Amino acid sequence: MGFTDFLSDTGMTLLDNWVLTRSYIIGYGPSQADVKSYQALKSAPAAEKFPHAYRWYKHIGTFESEFSTLPGDPSKEYTAYGPESSDLTVNPAGGAPNSEKEAAKGGDDDEEVDLFGSDDDEEEDAENERIKAERLEEYKKKKAGKVKPAAKSIVTLDVKPWDDETDMKELEKAVRSIEKDGLVWAGSKFVPVGFGIKKLQINLVVEDDKVSLDELQEEIDGFEDYVQSSDIAAMQKL
Repeated sequence: MGFTDFLSDTGMTLLDNWVLTRSYIIGYGPSQADVKSYQALKSAPAAEKFPHAYRWYKHIGTFESEFSTLPGDPSKEYTAYGPESSDLTVNPAGGAPNSEKEAAKGGDDDEEVDLFGSDDDEEEDAENERIKAERLEEYKKKKAGKVKPAAKSIVTLDVKPWDDETDMKELEKAVRSIEKDGLVWAGSKFVPVGFGIKKLQINLVVEDDKVSLDELQEEIDGFEDYVQSSDIAAMQKL
């Protein structure tokens, strides 16, 4: 149960498949589950081989200074998280067929076969390993063919300064300095709001699964020398 290791390709494939449809290991925000899994990796996953794991790793890395404050149980190891069954994550079709003929047909969904070769017979073990490899390859091809375009949104943000003496060019420079995987800044303008004060109205495109608008606004509001507050003025799905 849970992740096995992040040293083998099989272990990394489990992680890659797990974060295919998730931004975090559990829940909807960073937690100790992400911290433990992140720390278990010695370096960033290969982007070409494990693109989803690489995206997750780079995203979690942005919270590194906050690791100790993230919610969750820091005493748990990374193996406490992940799929209920590593076998089903690698091969969600279930048990592998026990013959080449059945493998060609895709196997019987109701038949239970031990993919890990519980029989001590060496020939049967070798056959099971070969079938596992074939089924894993088939699964990867099917998953690759079902990848859908990432859901994106175009957002208009209003960023308000403290007063008419705020350097608006520096404010915009600070906002645009924020870089995230899945975030692209677009056009902007300064809009008068009264008493000589102008607000920054800036457009951006985000990948919904990668960028949290709440977290983005928190980062913008963190530029306390320039920013009083920020609001989402408009948002539209692409």
